[in-house]
Amino acid sequence: MNIPSTLGVVLAGGRASRLGGGDKARIRIGEKTILERILTTLAPQCSQLIINANGDPRRFADTGLSVVADDPPDYAGPLAGILAGLDWTADHAPEIEWIVTTPSDCPFLPPDLVGRLHLARIEAGALLAWVASGQRRHPVVALWPLSLRADLRHALLNEGVRKVENWATRHRIAVATWPATPIDPFFNVNTTEDVAEANRLAALLRKSEPK
Repeated sequence: MNIPSTLGVVLAGGRASRLGGGDKARIRIGEKTILERILTTLAPQCSQLIINANGDPRRFADTGLSVVADDPPDYAGPLAGILAGLDWTADHAPEIEWIVTTPSDCPFLPPDLVGRLHLARIEAGALLAWVASGQRRHPVVALWPLSLRADLRHALLNEGVRKVENWATRHRIAVATWPATPIDPFFNVNTTEDVAEANRLAALLRKSEPK
């Protein structure tokens, strides 16, 4: 399958309140930060990458990537980050019709993420596709078409919609599923306990890699 050009958006707008604030993307898991792990995995799968983050964009200057803030005020959540990614793509890479989003706290993303999402939405005849692992859905790790940009903006700014599922389920959605064992590829880091577990899992991955 020829995978359509897809722009990757790392959603780093979260406030990490359960970890005392700061950027979860900068938490070190094994030898790399979560952000380094995400970018390394997404780069071969995407035409371009950007970061969605609020506040001072210079804190991500070392990545060399464009940093795009939310448009709606008062921290409107992941939907605002998705809209920011769609808007930036329309303005700066209009030849690209799809974006893929991931939160900045998933250190073990799969190397076939974008291809599997496109395959799922084509097979289902769907406009959107998101992932699941085991029996759990992860709506923020998803594929979004630029054709729905105006619809999302209206939902955010005029209807006050904030939950990803509440907007996405208005449209036909495909699901691409991965096993949750031995390591859940969509494990996310929210607490200090999650940091410890992610480091344990990273060590298992290193041991399983070919010498």
